[in-house]
Amino acid sequence: MTYCLGVKLKDGLVAIADTRITSGTDTTTAKKLFVHESAHGSLFLMTSGLRSVRDKAITYFKEVLKDEHVVYNQLYEAVNAFGNQLRRVAEEDRKALYAAGFAFNLHTIVGGQLKNDEEPKMFLLYPEGNWIELTQTSPFMIIGNSGYGKPILNRTVKYESTLEEVLKAGFLSFDSTRVSANDVDFPLDVVVYYNNSFKMIEHRFEKKDMEIISTTWDNQLKQALDSVPEEWMNVVFDRKNVL
Repeated sequence: MTYCLGVKLKDGLVAIADTRITSGTDTTTAKKLFVHESAHGSLFLMTSGLRSVRDKAITYFKEVLKDEHVVYNQLYEAVNAFGNQLRRVAEEDRKALYAAGFAFNLHTIVGGQLKNDEEPKMFLLYPEGNWIELTQTSPFMIIGNSGYGKPILNRTVKYESTLEEVLKAGFLSFDSTRVSANDVDFPLDVVVYYNNSFKMIEHRFEKKDMEIISTTWDNQLKQALDSVPEEWMNVVFDRKNVL
């Protein structure tokens, strides 16, 4: 499994991806965030699914991007191009994967801004190559292990939230997933994009970098639990009910 979060905000984009790769009982680390920058703009890809499918599709897509005669001026065009490479991999490998008991299940988040985009865009690309665009009413998307970290995002992330607020909430969402699932872990790759900058800011956080944040969050959660009023529970814990 994996944890990849993409958020579209009024001020830009935030992307977070873990790096743990699990195969049976073996675990390794590999980057799941691919960034491409050119004179025509910047974009990133994050994937969740079979690593072999991801690597092959990304390799094919890189070859397309190297072609000087191919220019994408809007992000949806690049998303379509990656979708075409995903379908190509499906044609080549799906039958063999199914025969071996594996599903062709790559999901991709694509974000960025190209020359003719009026604002940054973000898309969720399905294994079949079709996609949906994130909107102001649904500003974030998680692919991979989404159950543990989504509640905090539902409560805190809005389209009007700042990039700083969302990066903070995004880390806490990842951390909640990490402590609840053994297939998500550090290092954590982060990309931040400001509107009309056409430049991705990348950074990798190691576990030691974020231990103080995790510990602080744990302690504050316990304090918050202790501060919740308890009078409403009296009817449940009244010993007279069990005598």
